[in-house]
Order: sequence, then C-alpha cells, then structure tokens
Amino acid sequence: MIDFAIAAQEGTFVKGSPPDSPGKARSPDQRPRSAGIKRLASAWLRQPLIQFLIAGFALFVIYGGVHGPSTSNDARRIDITPDDVHRIEISWLARWQRPPTASELRGMIDDQLKEEILYREALALGLDKNDEIIRRRLAQKMDFLADDVGTLREPAPGELETWYAKNAERFAPPPLVTFRHLYFASDKRPSAEADARKQLATLVTKEAAGGDAFMFERDYAEQTPDQVVRVFGSKFAGNLFQERAGAWRGPLESGFGWHLVWIDSLTPSQPPAFEIVAAQAKTEWLSEQRSAAKRATLEAFKARYEIFITQPAPQSVAQDPKATANTQ
Repeated sequence: MIDFAIAAQEGTFVKGSPPDSPGKARSPDQRPRSAGIKRLASAWLRQPLIQFLIAGFALFVIYGGVHGPSTSNDARRIDITPDDVHRIEISWLARWQRPPTASELRGMIDDQLKEEILYREALALGLDKNDEIIRRRLAQKMDFLADDVGTLREPAPGELETWYAKNAERFAPPPLVTFRHLYFASDKRPSAEADARKQLATLVTKEAAGGDAFMFERDYAEQTPDQVVRVFGSKFAGNLFQERAGAWRGPLESGFGWHLVWIDSLTPSQPPAFEIVAAQAKTEWLSEQRSAAKRATLEAFKARYEIFITQPAPQSVAQDPKATANTQ
C-alpha cells in the first residue's frame, strides 16, 4: 500500500514538521491569530478538491522519492504517470459523478499497480502463450487499429457522386407488387397445373373466382420481394415480379401448389436522386473505404511472413468405416 505523508488533525496540516520547542511559550497576542489560522486551514482542508490536490501532489513526491530516476527500458520499473492518474480520475468521475477522495485515489492506484505487477509476472511465466482468449483479444485490438486507419480521409469533391453513380442500385427501394391469386392445391388435385391452365383460359375479369381455398390471404397489397418469398417461396416471387399487370397470368408454382395471378400494379425499383441519399451514400462510402483499408493492412502484415499450410493426409478407404461399408 502506498502511504501518504498527509494528516489532518484538529485542523492542522502535518508533513514531517517538527513540534514546537519545549518550554517555548506563545505570547497572548499570538494565540488568537494562531487559532484563526488553524480554523481557516481546517475549513480549507475539509474541501474535497483541496484534499484531492494535496493527496495527488504527495503521491507524486513520495513515488518519485521511492523510485528515483531510472532508465525507461528498466523491466522492473513501473511508472504511474500523471496521465495514468488523470485517466483514473476521469474513470472515477464518469462512474460516480464526483472526484475521488485521497483514499479512493490511493486505492485505485494500488489496484493499477497490482494489475500491472500481476500482468508482468504472468508474461514472465509465459501464461500468455497458447491462450485462445488472449490470442483473440489481441487480434481484435489489431482489428480495431486497422478500423482507425480506414477512417482517415473525407471524400474529395465529386468523388462521392461518382461512386454513387456506380452503386445507385444499392440505394434503390425494393419493387412493390399488388396482386390477387387463385390457388390450385397439389395435394388435392393430381393435375393441379393442368387444371390451373384450363381455368386461365376462362378468366376475363379480376373478380373471377375459382380454384381451392388458400390458408392465407387471397389479395396482397404493395408487397416487397422478401414479403412474397416469406409466404409463397423464392421461385414464385421471382416469377411474379417478371409478369405484367392488368390481366390474369400463370400458372406460377409455389411450395403449396399452382397459382393464377392478377397483378393490379407493379412498381419497379428506382434509385433516388443523389441529393436525397447523400448522407447515407457517404456512410456507405466510408464503410467501403474502411473495409478496403483493413484488407490492405492485413495484406501488408501477411507479406511479412512466410506461410506454410500442411493439409492432413487423406484417410485411406480401409481407414474410413463409411467408405468401407459402401464398398461391401
């Protein structure tokens, strides 16, 4: 534990000062003045900020006296710098919304020293070797550093507009379709597709009826491809958005069976003007630049190593139980 040469006793500040000489009496006119000074000092020392400053000053004085000057490359030296103390203070202030007291600061610095000592001793024992958690954490920190490198510049004038022109489809809203369908169940009709084709030849108006009962809706309004896929499957959705509006079309196959569809409206995907999505485009551009910078950084690191990948020898047929069973 780090000791501070600070004490507050009856409003006095003691820092190794010698007591009054024996037998030396104070004059009557000195006692009131001395008492006033004591009361003033006591009031000041009760202020948390003053206590904090005194404790911090004493800490650095004592720490410097104990450790003395030494070279920065001394493996057995541990420096608690003013920046370290400031960081500890900020961490405490952010959590408790007040500066730490002298004892609280002393405790946090002790914790910092304890952590540093244990960390160095662990490294000396090689406890960081072959530890998957430490390996992943260090790799993650390097990845964060690469992220910082990838966000160093803003787009040049006109660069963002040129990039958007090449990637406008990424900002286009999905197409929308409004349709009605007639369902022909494969599990109820041996010739569901043929029945749907026969029915198609008889349909004229949108209100025409026919087919089988469907477990979900008959009419769907302003559906995106993803929404259609969730109900009817990807094959049906892909074919549906290729059809034209204003007549009965099909039959289209889904996971349930076959469908005839009447498309009321089909709104194609249309990229918006750059001015509308400029902020979003910049975000996407920065993300792309960051990813490219990270890839370049990794490739630069990779070029510093000779990499050898040795694949395990393939098992022979005689060693593979499944393969042996298949040959019998």
